[in-house]
Amino acid sequence: MNTRSLRVRLIAWYAGVLTLVFVLLGLLTFVFLRHYLEENLLDNQARRARQIADTLVASARSDTEATLAAQVESLYSPEANDRFIRITRADGTVVYASGPPREARFNPREVPANLNASARKLELPGGALLVAACDAAASDGSRYRVEVGTSAAPSEALLRRILAILAVGLPLAVGAAVAGGFVLVRRALRPVAEITGKAQEISEHNLSERLPIVRSGDEIERLSVSLNHMLGRLERAVTGSKQFVADASHELRTPLTVMRGELEGLAQAPGLGGETREAVGSVLEEVDRLAEIVEGLLALSRLDSGEAPGERTRFDLAELAADTADQMSLLALDKAVTLTSTSDGSVTVEGDRARLKQVVVNLLDNAIKYTPAQGRVELAVKAEGSQALLEVKDSGIGIPPEALAHVFQRFYRVDGARSREQGGAGLGLSIVQSICSAHGAAVEVVSEPGAGTTFRVRLPLAR
Repeated sequence: MNTRSLRVRLIAWYAGVLTLVFVLLGLLTFVFLRHYLEENLLDNQARRARQIADTLVASARSDTEATLAAQVESLYSPEANDRFIRITRADGTVVYASGPPREARFNPREVPANLNASARKLELPGGALLVAACDAAASDGSRYRVEVGTSAAPSEALLRRILAILAVGLPLAVGAAVAGGFVLVRRALRPVAEITGKAQEISEHNLSERLPIVRSGDEIERLSVSLNHMLGRLERAVTGSKQFVADASHELRTPLTVMRGELEGLAQAPGLGGETREAVGSVLEEVDRLAEIVEGLLALSRLDSGEAPGERTRFDLAELAADTADQMSLLALDKAVTLTSTSDGSVTVEGDRARLKQVVVNLLDNAIKYTPAQGRVELAVKAEGSQALLEVKDSGIGIPPEALAHVFQRFYRVDGARSREQGGAGLGLSIVQSICSAHGAAVEVVSEPGAGTTFRVRLPLAR
């Protein structure tokens, strides 16, 4: 997975923001609920303390304190209800104090005397105690303080359960958010994936095709429309360039043919001086080279436009390669280069026989040109799985590593001066690649300076 991709970054931001929101929401909920529970319990204790003060203490007298204690025990049963109740005279004498609660969540004897605050939370060894206190006056004018409290254990237990639920639910919610974000991002980026896939299919051979337009009225629609307009401009520019090359190449063939005929006739004229004859021969060589360039450009323009001069047929590639090698043997003999051809039997392919023969011719011609005398050029054809392999290997000067990526470019020559002396125009390998692309084949080159070069052409076997 590409962690820097737009999809991953969107999901990460989406999940991060939602996680932060969930954490803050859970934290605020927990704090608010804790505060609410404590305030609610303290409010209940304060109301109960006020109730005892207004109903029991207000009607009591100093000589009926025992009756007051019995009434509190009878009406409120603090031990059974896990409550703390204490009534104290102004001089600090305890009139009534409840005993240990049934659940033993706190010890009444550990509650400090003379609580000053009207409501507070006490941390005792047995647990927290929420206590509310109020002052009251008896019928005889005596002053009392009523203290009522309850354990905070039930509310804290509820808070712990809620915290556990948040601890389990938060990762689940984040996971669901990430899954939902993945689905949403994938659906949102699906038009981008379709545009990308279609854009990868468009090349210089099918510039007339256009990218799909998503009628969403957003940036993606505007992007696809803009890219289609750009493709239209590129199509017009490339078509114009190809048409110019094709027209120029076609128009140059006739004058070059005329020039060649005139120069050949002039070279054979009697009485022509030696220097003049040599100059005419040099010009004739340049005309032949120019004619070769024009033919190459015309062939490339036809291949670029998808024009197929021949019919696609089934034939034996090994036989074609052997016949072509036999025809090229004279060129190899002139350079004192040994040319051999081998095959593992019949290798049947389907395509334009003339074009594929041109591939073999160009590769052999290139190998023979750059192989010194006494060198070797080997042509081999065999079947490998579902593909036919055509291999041309030489023991020539080789190609520098920095030039390997450019050898199939038009008019590219590793050594311009040396290629010019040998008649190279830098179009042969470009034609080879264009023919291979038209046949669904792949061509590759492996070379080492001083050790030779190997060209391999892989094309599908005929079904």
